[in-house]
Amino acid sequence: MKLLITGGAGFIGSNFVHYMRKAHPSYTLLNVDALTYAGNITNLDGIESDARYRFVRADIRDAAALEPLFAEGVDAVVHFAAESHVDRSILRPDVFVTANVLGTQTLLDLARTHRVGKFVQVSTDEVYGTLGATGLFSETTPLAPNSPYSASKAAADLLVRAYRETYGLDANITRCSNNYGPYQFPEKLIPLMIAKAMRDEPLPVYGDGLNVRDWLYVEDHCSAIDLVLHKGAPGEVYNVGGRNERTNLEVVSTILEALGKPASLIAHVPDRLGHDRRYAIDADKIRGDLGWAPQYPYERGIRATIQWYVDHPVWMADIASGAYRRKNEGH
Repeated sequence: MKLLITGGAGFIGSNFVHYMRKAHPSYTLLNVDALTYAGNITNLDGIESDARYRFVRADIRDAAALEPLFAEGVDAVVHFAAESHVDRSILRPDVFVTANVLGTQTLLDLARTHRVGKFVQVSTDEVYGTLGATGLFSETTPLAPNSPYSASKAAADLLVRAYRETYGLDANITRCSNNYGPYQFPEKLIPLMIAKAMRDEPLPVYGDGLNVRDWLYVEDHCSAIDLVLHKGAPGEVYNVGGRNERTNLEVVSTILEALGKPASLIAHVPDRLGHDRRYAIDADKIRGDLGWAPQYPYERGIRATIQWYVDHPVWMADIASGAYRRKNEGH
């Protein structure tokens, strides 16, 4: 199989590239990434010399750049590429609309034109909005996005559905809960807090810190996408969650305890605009239909994640200094 993977230099995408190389060593992997600020080519160290792997720097909105790649023949597209940071979407919604909506539409057109066998749209539970103290998001929960980021992802999801219904494109949508693990750009909660704690800096926690997220170790997410790619029923949506609900304060406290740092480093800051209170995923469908099950309990996953960042100080320092951008420029 030849896979075109978009956003494969980002957090989840690069983990997926590494996962697929181990799980399916005979597959050809074509990695397309624009290497924007959150893309990091060093996430792919150790794989770039593989004869069955190729990296192409291109923007998913650029049909002319992507056309030759699809013309080579592509069996499936796994679409990770997206602007994904909620705070940035509040400041610049236009960037998120063009990248996440128009970029997805460009890929869908190329997949349809070149008769790609499967299109997997990697989305987010944030398209469902927010939950109260109880309940879970299911695949039939109405879309009710509350941030420009989640609205752009919901729009992209609806385009994927439309291309399935209108053109018969074999497409699936996965909607995951909050991922954590290696290679995550340190603007997101867990790597940001690890980095600050290691430097003995204040850890900024939004509001009262009691916002709840369902945490999913990134390798478990990759295994779910692998199953959807190979076994997903045409047109189906699959929620992927870890059933590991934790408040932000609980997550931060675990990080401080693991690093031997005092709770006095926690600094509450004004809450984010439109901050969703709670997300939680019902993943019974993918468990029952495709046999997926996460392998990393939260306690194991979070400890492994903290240790990865501790063990990779150069990766962390390159992000902080911007040196990773210079490495990106060579591609």
